[in-house]
Amino acid sequence: MINIQFAVCEDKVYILEANPRASRTVPLVAKTMGISLSRIATLLMLGKKISDFPELIHRKLPYVTVKEAVFPFNMFPEVDPVLGPEMRATGEVMGIDQDFGLAFFKAEESAGGRLPLEGNVLVTVTDKDKNELLPLADKLSQLGFKILATENTQRFLKEKGVKTTLLKKLHEGRPNIADAIKNKEISLIINTPIGRLSTHDDSYIRMLAIQYKIPYVTTMAAARATVSGIDSVKSKQSQPKSLQEYHAMLKEAAVEKVRL
Repeated sequence: MINIQFAVCEDKVYILEANPRASRTVPLVAKTMGISLSRIATLLMLGKKISDFPELIHRKLPYVTVKEAVFPFNMFPEVDPVLGPEMRATGEVMGIDQDFGLAFFKAEESAGGRLPLEGNVLVTVTDKDKNELLPLADKLSQLGFKILATENTQRFLKEKGVKTTLLKKLHEGRPNIADAIKNKEISLIINTPIGRLSTHDDSYIRMLAIQYKIPYVTTMAAARATVSGIDSVKSKQSQPKSLQEYHAMLKEAAVEKVRL
């Protein structure tokens, strides 16, 4: 096994480093597929060929698994939790269920950030993210959430027909975002960093979210996944299953494919 760290820029892949060892992702992939990857890797190093392992085939899974990173930000409440190129994760967890939304919701809960099913959602995003935010804010509103937004975001959503309530930034007077967080009036924060013009506000919001244990997302990809997770949990039934039961589903799907 080789652990590869890579970066993608303008559709070009750059290899940063390659280490001859397994990563923490390997056991999660093994559990997802029901295959002992470490055992197979060991036998390959001892002379076996990949063709000796017929289980190493592409297959369609009858379920979805989501890997989520665990970060130690709750141990350092004064540190800005925004991510960069540095390795900050201290572990990973996995959520598994019938679709992506349910699996993502479970993964978030396992990582210590249970997503809310009701309450107020604060949205404050940069201009380039506003169009992408629109359907997400509309969906959250349909799911029963009250949308709070800072001035520019609130104006944009209001013009597009999404009902929102204006919430002041830190320097705009009281009550503001910090007051709402401290008073536990916010259940979820969607905040994409604006940049140098609002560095203090963005950083302070994220640090307060950590201190008051409020789920927050800083990218639109995470926002989409979050809304999908909340929607799935509110609209679908999910029964707990053991990993063995999921693997049995995988075997049944394989048998059915052979029959067809």
